[in-house]
Amino acid sequence: MSRVKRGSLRTRKRHSLLKQAKGYRWGRKKISRLANVAVIKAGVYQYRDRRTKKREFRKLWQVRLNAAVRAQGLTYSKFIHLLKVKKVELDRKSLSTLALDHPEVFAKIVEAVK
Repeated sequence: MSRVKRGSLRTRKRHSLLKQAKGYRWGRKKISRLANVAVIKAGVYQYRDRRTKKREFRKLWQVRLNAAVRAQGLTYSKFIHLLKVKKVELDRKSLSTLALDHPEVFAKIVEAVK
């Protein structure tokens, strides 16, 4: 069986790995064995947190809406229920933005829904 010399291929693979690990701390940016583990783990966190981000932002919008709606004399759950009853098709993100940036417009929406 002939042997395979992997010089350039191995160098290229190591180079791309260390390029991905750029900016990591301590040995994880320059020792390929440590960098490999760090890059794999970073990818796992990245995959997981792309999903977690959606949950976190929805929670944030709900908290903002609750605070804004309570100032108008309603609760969050009643407000969302009234929106569904009146068939207002604004999502939580846009409502939260309105409550934060344009409170007078948001107040009109709340009055229209009441």
